Amino acid sequence: MAKLSEAEITERLEQLSGWARNGEMITKTYKLPSFPAAVSFVTHVAFLAEAAGHHPDIDIRYNRVTLALTTHDAGGLTAKDFALAEQADEVMG
Repeated sequence: MAKLSEAEITERLEQLSGWARNGEMITKTYKLPSFPAAVSFVTHVAFLAEAAGHHPDIDIRYNRVTLALTTHDAGGLTAKDFALAEQADEVMG
């Protein structure tokens, strides 16, 4: 998978809500109603990630979950990162 250009990254990031660029990754923190809800969200994202063969960095802090996406093999952001970001947002509704 090819790395996206700066223009492509900017365009795709504008289409996402709450995601921010942090160097060669995009990140978002989700706030859920409880710790079990946070773990359930992570489980759902984990199955989506596994199906896509694309695994995010995940940080759970009680009811907050931060996802960090980058394509290590490509050395930066690719379409895979934005596709998984969209799927994670869909899980939240």
